[in-house]
Amino acid sequence: MHASPVSLERVLKYIATLGFIGYLPFAPGTLGTICALIVIIIFKPSVALHALITLIIIPVGIISAHRAETLINEKDSRHIIVDEFCGYFFSLLLIPFSLISAVTAFFLFRFFDILKPFPIRTLEYSLSGGIGIMADDIMAAIYTNIILQLLAIIHPGIFSFS
Repeated sequence: MHASPVSLERVLKYIATLGFIGYLPFAPGTLGTICALIVIIIFKPSVALHALITLIIIPVGIISAHRAETLINEKDSRHIIVDEFCGYFFSLLLIPFSLISAVTAFFLFRFFDILKPFPIRTLEYSLSGGIGIMADDIMAAIYTNIILQLLAIIHPGIFSFS
């Protein structure tokens, strides 16, 4: 038997759905965010490495989400969860790692991603394809990051415990 080569389309869909995780029946977006949280906790990237990873995974997320949406044939399919993964990474941009900052970011990001205050919901519906899939999560991440930055200013050392 001859194995068929892995196509670029299959790889992009795999990235967009984080493998099988996007197909789990319960809260795939939250599970995608948990995957990112676990990666952050395990690897504890420096601020510079975190920024580099974020700059790489966001365009990969846009491209993979765009292609997966076409392959799945469903606008902003719930199976596509790379946006939550990338959004969570973005939410911690320029925030030094600590378990407290990582967990706080998780809850804030999920709050904004689920509630979708202005302009998050507008972005979700006004943009299409991979950019549309990613834009609302990036905006939720921006809100999260602003709150984390403010907390760090108001309470210096709040995130210093690892």
